[in-house]
Amino acid sequence: MSAPSEAVRRRAGNRCEYCHLPQGAFRRGFHIEHIVARQHCGPTSLDNLAFACWSCNLKKGPNLSGIGPATGHVTALFHPREDEWSQHFSAHVGTLIPLGIEIRGLTPEGRSTVRLLGLNEECARWSVTNSGWKGCIPSESEADENSAAR
Repeated sequence: MSAPSEAVRRRAGNRCEYCHLPQGAFRRGFHIEHIVARQHCGPTSLDNLAFACWSCNLKKGPNLSGIGPATGHVTALFHPREDEWSQHFSAHVGTLIPLGIEIRGLTPEGRSTVRLLGLNEECARWSVTNSGWKGCIPSESEADENSAAR
């Protein structure tokens, strides 16, 4: 892994910066994703790169916005470098499937991101008891550490 890729992975705590699933929960490797796609003149710089699972990366594509499920209005997507995950999302155990995880959007950006990336489709395939899920929902101290790293 190149030095910039390693820096992006380390900054993300080895989790997808969109759904927060740990890389160990997947057989496929995670992607280094351009938040603002190159086709939109997004630079290949640490400030524009995110660590993303294959599912979130492929569903996000070059999108910068989505349609808000409640309003039907165009809404910006969650931006891992500019937005705080815990301000836009919450994770709940056992609401979709027994011992499963549901990610809820708390803001228009969060709700648009949950919808566009299908975050709960991926989460429904896993449960808290899977080894990859243990520690998936960051504790408050982990969230504070990740915030300080930005």
